[in-house]
Amino acid sequence: MSRLPTSTDVFVVGGGPAGLAAAIAARRRGFTVTLADSAVPPIDKACGEGIMPDGVRAARSLGIDLKGTGAQAFRGIRFCESGLGDRMQVEAPFPNGHGLGLRRTALHRLMVEHAAEAGVNLVWGARVTGIGPESVMADDRTIGARWIVGADGAHSAVRRWARLDACARDSRRFGFRRHYAVPAWSEFMEIHWGEACQLYITPVGPQEVCVVLISRNPKLRLDDALPQFPEVRHRLAAGAAASLVERGGVSASRRLKAVCRGSVALVGDASGSVDAITGEGLCLLFQHAVALAGALERSDLSLYQAEHRRLAKRPELMADLMLFLDSRGRVRRRTIRALASRPQLFARMLAMHVGELSTFDFLANSLSLGWRLVTL
Repeated sequence: MSRLPTSTDVFVVGGGPAGLAAAIAARRRGFTVTLADSAVPPIDKACGEGIMPDGVRAARSLGIDLKGTGAQAFRGIRFCESGLGDRMQVEAPFPNGHGLGLRRTALHRLMVEHAAEAGVNLVWGARVTGIGPESVMADDRTIGARWIVGADGAHSAVRRWARLDACARDSRRFGFRRHYAVPAWSEFMEIHWGEACQLYITPVGPQEVCVVLISRNPKLRLDDALPQFPEVRHRLAAGAAASLVERGGVSASRRLKAVCRGSVALVGDASGSVDAITGEGLCLLFQHAVALAGALERSDLSLYQAEHRRLAKRPELMADLMLFLDSRGRVRRRTIRALASRPQLFARMLAMHVGELSTFDFLANSLSLGWRLVTL
């Protein structure tokens, strides 16, 4: 257990993946970095545990190789629709690379080890109670800090202390995760669409899958929703019982008006988020870390503000499109039928989703999809 210093170049509040990524990125630029969190590793969170290929690349830019962790590779995305007794599906491989399914606790352990090796001063079990212009109050001490990074999650205290709470958009859905000790039955991450909910199924090991239910109903649980998905229920029932209890969380779509002020910058969910339907949460936090470190090196947080907004545009667009389908079952079924009849359209949509296709080409793809919807 490290101790709080008297001063540091960068003080990171929050020791989840976002805080660890920011700390690693800043340390790689030569800053002295202290990270503090009231929890003790490994820190878990209810999430889908899938990392898209662009997220794997973003982690590699921080020197973190996720492929040697025992993570389970998946080669693409599959949409499944069972509405009105008419089962349809469409799938596509990623244009480059694989996604990885990795337990959140395993990812956290890996990142803690990497941060320690990089020379980050990790202080676990420390309670941060406030910030000043260039200082942090923690465990009844004041620590001088040239830069303060808020990585303390969706309910960020740092965001509140820095008066950065103002939102341009804010909506929420609710997710519940459970692990099942059954062999992965697919090489794809699967999204099963139901009425007002989805199941996300990610292989996280040779004999384990992660199943996440997301809906707008905070009271809807996996056991209540599974009858909508008889094939999935059959596969899960054929194996062992759930390997862990159900864990819940909030999936937020939040864009802040600003993510930095003075010497304070926000990263990860503290800085806003896109709905979990995109699977881009981890990719974004890795990208935030790299962008913030570059801005700190140039002593100009406005560079980070601009890059943060740019990075959010593609995931926000994809989230809006998929949430539109979530709320309109008839349109969704027609869309999946159209995609199934022209799988190359879905492949191009997936390429856009993981940053392998330009927005212009994606819009052209959307026009082609629109024509298919009209002519079906």
